[in-house]
Amino acid sequence: MYGIEILVDEHKNIVEFCKSMKSMCCSIIEGEDVDANLVRECVAFGKTYADHLHHGKEEKILFKIMLEKLGPVADKLIRNGMLVEHDLGRLHMNELLEAADRYEKDPSTANKLDIITNASGYATLLNRHIGKEDEVVYTFAERALSAEDKERVDVETKEFDNDPENKANVAKYLEWFEGFRRKYPAW
Repeated sequence: MYGIEILVDEHKNIVEFCKSMKSMCCSIIEGEDVDANLVRECVAFGKTYADHLHHGKEEKILFKIMLEKLGPVADKLIRNGMLVEHDLGRLHMNELLEAADRYEKDPSTANKLDIITNASGYATLLNRHIGKEDEVVYTFAERALSAEDKERVDVETKEFDNDPENKANVAKYLEWFEGFRRKYPAW
């Protein structure tokens, strides 16, 4: 199923991004100066690549179709699980951005702690979340959706991915990520 294969591939990039963010946090703990602009770039990656481009496809396409077609089990799984976790990820990214702004004005230990806490919290949340999607949500969708609904997911995913602005953003953020990953390799 094309739509789910793309989501799984994007998960691999997001997991690697989370590992690099934790590596950045470790470097800060070990004494590296906080680069507030780099933290803002991490937030931009999280908000654009992970949230808009990836979660957007889940929420507007796959989850929407699952909610329409798969009844109370999908409703509980998606509304009380996946969407809540998407919102928690957004909270971490917003808090991380605010922490970077505060740190730039006041490079205190407390503001540094807020950067580390929210970056690490986001990474931990997304890693757990991705495991649940890959192992439970996506397998449920592949098993329970009709062939017609799977085709609808695939067609709508291709349309989303082929949008010129979305394609440009994917290229931009994956290029940025390659540099970030080289600077902060996973440990």
